[in-house]
Order: sequence, then C-alpha cells, then structure tokens
Amino acid sequence: MSPPHTATAAELKAFVTRLHFYVGLFVGPFLLVAAVTGVLYVITPQLEEVVYRGALTAEATGPAQSLAAQTEAARTAAGADARLFAVRPATAPGRTTRVMFSDPSLGESESRAIFVDPVTLAVRGDLTVYGTSGILPFRTTLDYLHRNLLLGDFGRLYSELAASWLWVAALGGILLWLWRRTGRLSQQNPRNARLRTRRLHGLLGVTLSLGLLFLSVTGLTWSQWAGGRIDGLRSALGWVTPSVSAALTPGPVVPVGDHADHHQHHGNGAAIPVDAASRLDEVLAVSRAAGIDSPLVEIRLPRADRAWLVREYDRSWPTQVDTVAIDPASMQVTSRADFTSFPLVAKLIRWGIDIHMGVLFGVANQILMAAVGLGLVAATLYGYRIWWQNRPAPGALPRTLMQSWLQLRAPARAIVALVAAGFAWALPVAGASLVAFLIVDVLRWRMARPSPRPLPAE
Repeated sequence: MSPPHTATAAELKAFVTRLHFYVGLFVGPFLLVAAVTGVLYVITPQLEEVVYRGALTAEATGPAQSLAAQTEAARTAAGADARLFAVRPATAPGRTTRVMFSDPSLGESESRAIFVDPVTLAVRGDLTVYGTSGILPFRTTLDYLHRNLLLGDFGRLYSELAASWLWVAALGGILLWLWRRTGRLSQQNPRNARLRTRRLHGLLGVTLSLGLLFLSVTGLTWSQWAGGRIDGLRSALGWVTPSVSAALTPGPVVPVGDHADHHQHHGNGAAIPVDAASRLDEVLAVSRAAGIDSPLVEIRLPRADRAWLVREYDRSWPTQVDTVAIDPASMQVTSRADFTSFPLVAKLIRWGIDIHMGVLFGVANQILMAAVGLGLVAATLYGYRIWWQNRPAPGALPRTLMQSWLQLRAPARAIVALVAAGFAWALPVAGASLVAFLIVDVLRWRMARPSPRPLPAE
C-alpha cells in the first residue's frame, strides 16, 4: 500500500494532467489564432513602411513651411466639413506631417489622416490611422484580427479566453514536466515516438514559459472583463498612471491611459476655435521649451475652455511619453506628466504593454515576440499530436476531470473548489468557459458509467 503522501501526489498529478489536457483541447484553437495573428502584427512594421511609402515620405528637400500652412493645406484637401483635432509634425526630413480629423463614420480610436509634404504642401496621402501608435490600414486590420477576429466587441471574447487560460496551461505544463523529469518516464526509451513528442512539447512549453506568462498577463490588461477587474485592483492599490488635466478650471482629469492605442476617443465636444490652428507653431515651441524633446510628438487642438495637449508617443527605448497642457491665452504650461516621475509600477505597465506590441526594443523585440508566438503554435500542435497518439480506444472508458477531482482528498477538493471560484470571479470569461468544460465533462462521465446489470430472473 502506498504511503498517504505518495497517493496524494499521484492524485494531484492526475488532476493537473486532466486540467492541462482540457485547456489544450478546448482552448488550443483560440491560442493558435491569437499566436498566429500576434506574430503577423509584430513582424509587419517594416512592411507597412513599404506599402505606404508614398504617404509617409516627402520627395522635396528644403526648409519646411509652418505647421499652420501645412494644416491649412490638409483642411483644403479634407473638405470644409472635416473636423480637425490633432497634428503630428514630420519626425525627420523626408517625412510627411499628419493632420488628423475626427470622423463619426470611423471606429473607436480611428481618425482620418491627411499626409502633407512639409516643404511643398502637396498632399501625399489620405488614410485611416489607428490609436496612439498611428498604424495604417494594413496593420490595423491585423490588430483587429488579433483582438476580436474582426467581429467587434463580441469577438474580443476569443482573445480574452486565450489570455485567461494561457497562464494556467503554462503553469500546469511546468508542473507536469517537473514530475515527469523525476518519474519513470525519464527512464523510458528515447526512441519511443509518443515519448519523443511529449518531450518536445514539454521542452517547448518550459522554455517559453516566462514569455507565455508575460503574454497572458499583459494580454489580460486589454481584455473587456478581466481588464476591468485589473483596472479596479490598480485603482485600489494606487497603481495608476499619472494624468494631465486639459481643463482650464477645476474639473475632471483627462487620463493618460496605458492602452491609448485601443482606447483613444475623439468625441464630439465643444468646437475648436476657428483660429486655433494658426498657433500650432507657437504651441510646439512652448512645448519644446517645456521639455517635450522627442521628434515623435502630437499636438491636440483645444476645445472651448480647454488647454492644448502636446504629448510624446515614442514607445521605443528610452521611452518618451511626456505630456503637457498649455493655456491658449497665456501660453503657459498648466499641467504635465513626465515619464521619469511615474511610479515604478506605472513604468513597468507601460513597458510591458510595449514589449507585448513589439515596439520597446525595436527589431530585437519583434524577433523575441515572434519567437514566443511561433513557439506557442508549435507547442499547441505537439499537444494535439500527443492527444491523437494517446486517444482512448473505441469503447474505452474516458478519463474525466470530474473523476480526477473526486479522487482528491477532501481538503484538496475544497482548496481546488475555492481556487476555481476565485478564478471565475477574477477572470469572468475563463469562469464561464470552465462551467462549459465541466458540463461537457460531467456528461462524458455520466455516459461512461457502466449501467447496472439486471438481476437474474428467479
């Protein structure tokens, strides 16, 4: 008879094995889609430069004309009804200036950008741009595909489901790998095809585990339901990103969000003063004097009773995302948020998001994220191969999660139940999918139970 602690360990292994199998089987397709679309997104910035070269580059050389003149040229091209809201000056010689207009027909965080040659004032392009990163239509489509499968808010459930279970799959895989390293499987014939597949799957999972945990956590911060829980926790702990107020009188603060790429709102507030665009060059000069020194800068025009907002949007290393508010009357800085003064947690959140998007360390960051994504694809496919190699024979009784849970000792069953309840509250989409798993599992379990034999006739 096995010692009690040995039996308990074996029961726990059986439960973790079943849970890892269920996550891989049911969530695996969502992980595959998220990994493939994520890889496509992080490896395409250079391709975007080629596809939209005509709009992004200026052919003329010489001194640039004023921002006011460039904006007026864009306004003429956009039409009298176009609503100007921001300008991004050319970042270097040979680059175009983006003059951005809000458009109610576009989606959230999208705007219409007119690309103007700073020297000749020729319009080089008219494209829809997205978010703080300013990505163009090709990569915007990839971003939507990664986030919601082009299905809007409903589609966001897929990416949240993948992110919610990815860390569970990774941690469970690490435990199984460690147990097998010390168990009898480590002594089996390495030429065995099933064992070789299992080892490759485990080795990939363990090698990628830190990257997978990172992707899961940072991905959840963007999610619809779990993201709300995370925001609430951050607020309770004081882990909020410093913000800038555009109000000229006491009032609500305009937040500088960590996810501005996905949550930039243009709104339909009070109209921008007619002559505001004529002061763009002056505002830029004031912001430069106030320490806004990145070439990647966006100037947001003031609405009635609001300040100008000038912000950096360079997410590479070193990060430059300072923001200042400037009073239109006095041309004095009324509010500012400097990245150097952010709390450490706010900086880590900013860097984590930028690493996830493949922008913090440039090409090296792109390669790293692509490698993790492709590794996740391979590990998931190996997992399905393991399932196929070890599938039950026809008519065999299936092994179920419910069975493995019932085989745990009472204290362990209670702990698992409490953890599952907390898990479902913190990650609602994962909680709902867990209920679905259990319904399928209980049905399989009940259908597999042998029917009682009829009593022999007397």
